[in-house]
Order: sequence, then structure tokens, then C-alpha cells
Amino acid sequence: MLPSTPNNQRAEENVSLSRDGLVSVVAEDAPQIIVVVGPTGVGKTHLAIELALRFNGEVVNADSRYLYRGMDIGVAKPTVSEQRGVPHYLIDILDPADDMSLALYQEWAMTAIDDVLTRGRLPVLVGGTPLYVNAVVEGWRIPRVPPQPVFRARLEAEAREMGLQALTDRLATIDPIIAARSGSNLRRVIRALEVYDVTGIPMSEQEGKGPRPFRTREFGLTMARERLYAATDRRIDDQITRGLVEEVKGLIDRGLPPEAPAMSAIGYRQLVPYLNGAISLEEAVTQIKTDTHRYVRHQETWLRRNQQLVPIDVTLPDWVVRTADLVANFLSG
Repeated sequence: MLPSTPNNQRAEENVSLSRDGLVSVVAEDAPQIIVVVGPTGVGKTHLAIELALRFNGEVVNADSRYLYRGMDIGVAKPTVSEQRGVPHYLIDILDPADDMSLALYQEWAMTAIDDVLTRGRLPVLVGGTPLYVNAVVEGWRIPRVPPQPVFRARLEAEAREMGLQALTDRLATIDPIIAARSGSNLRRVIRALEVYDVTGIPMSEQEGKGPRPFRTREFGLTMARERLYAATDRRIDDQITRGLVEEVKGLIDRGLPPEAPAMSAIGYRQLVPYLNGAISLEEAVTQIKTDTHRYVRHQETWLRRNQQLVPIDVTLPDWVVRTADLVANFLSG
């Protein structure tokens, strides 16, 4: 059950544009939170910790890969010393073999934010996983259907035997909206069929956006693309030096299947062929960099759609101070 939010009916209301351009409502007395987003490697974690230190804040993670224990180097997870004493939520809470869902993340994040607010501190939501951030700040309604492993395995076998289109056609007969939206994403198709199998209600009829639960000041960190590419390339080289190959090998040696969802993370899946002797380490590293660049472009596309963002150029010498001033103005009303 999600934590309660202030009574919107007794408060004046503001309107706000969501990422799809639709008008949503946020109450004047809704709690305030800070949101820090941006492409990978741009400095989100650094800023979140700085803001938390300056404004009595605590950090709530919105990066899907930070959830997993044992995945540290490849996801650039902040170490205990890098966290500088700031409490962090939703880091190292899952085994990489565990199932995860957007609904579960939203529930955990809302609970963590409510806990921070209850103690009179400022929640700083930070991460680069778009669905996680959107689900929290836009008050998404998400079907609360837990994973059904047997059902999923059966549909995955059908997809291998008959092809994805057979499942998509089946979905189109019960939920054409989600079928059209899912495209060639097998996991989304299976999830929609799974939700219908459990509830008897199409997923599209269970989804939507409620009132925004928080007043937010959202910062989108930016850097010129070529400069960001160079920065991520350097970080990848450093990760290899610090033991990323050994980290991936250790996960597999402990029994994590290479096809596990957690292993789809950039920096992990590309090293599996190297560990199997199919490609060289140089080829694997090149693929990591290529896929990282592609992911940066994907994140930038998402960020451009978010009309709530205050852009912050991290190449300017005073960018942290400027952001802190904006936070102070927001908190003071």
C-alpha cells in the first residue's frame, strides 16, 4: 500500500505539464521533493549528495541497476565513502536473480520518500531510469500483479516456437492499445498477457496517471554529447582497470544465468561473450562504449520531452552552486 499524501480536496491546486504534454494537477500543500536526472556519467550522484548535504536531505535511488547487490563497478554505484554519510535508499536491496517490476519500485520509492518526509528531511530522487522517475513524480497507476514465473516461461517457449508475432496477435485481441504500444518488446507483450490472465482486465484499463503526489523541482544535467561520450569512455576504461571483468565473472560463477534480466545491464552483457571466449576483451570494451553512447542518446530523447526540467550545464564552473540556489528558492516558496 502506498503512503498517503496530503488531502488534495482542501488545497488550492496548480497545473503542470507531464512528459506527454497532458495537464496534471498538484496540490499547493503537496510535499516538496528534488529530482535529479540526466544521461549516464553526467554527474547525477555527485549533485544529489551535494544537495542532500546542503539541505538536510536524503537520497532515493531511481537507477534500476543500483538495486542489485554485487553489481557495483559496472553501474558506477557510489561507495560508502562517496556517499559522504548521506542516507541512501533502494541500493543493494535485491539479488541479481530476483524479479523486479515497475509497480514494486514505485511502491518502495513512495515508502522511502514518505519516510524521509516524516522525519522532516528533504527527499532527493536521483537516477537515469526514465520509467522509475516518471512513475513516482507523475503518480502513475500501475497494475499490482506479481510476476507469474510458470506463465512467463510458457509464453517464452511459445515465442521461441511460433515467434513474437503470435503472442502480439493474441494480445491485440484483448488489449489492442498495449499491443500497439509494445512493438517488438517480448517482455512487454508477456507482461500485458500476464496481467490479463491474472485479473481478466486489459492492462490499458488499469493504467493511467493520478494527481502528481509532490511539488517537484526537477534538474536535468547536461553536457555536450561528444564531451559526454569521451567522459563515459574514460569511465569504462577505468571500470575495466578496477575489475569489471572479475565482477561479471563472479556473478556468473555464483550461479547468475547470463540471460537474467539484471545481466542485460550495459557493461555486463557485453562481457559474457568475452568470458565465453567468443570475442576479445578489446571487442567487448568497444561494444560497451558503443552501447553506452546509444543509451545516452535514448536518455537525452527522454529528457527533451520533460517540460518540468531545469537544465543544468555541468561544464560550467558554478553549476553546483547555481543548482543549490535554485533549490533554496524552491524550498522557500
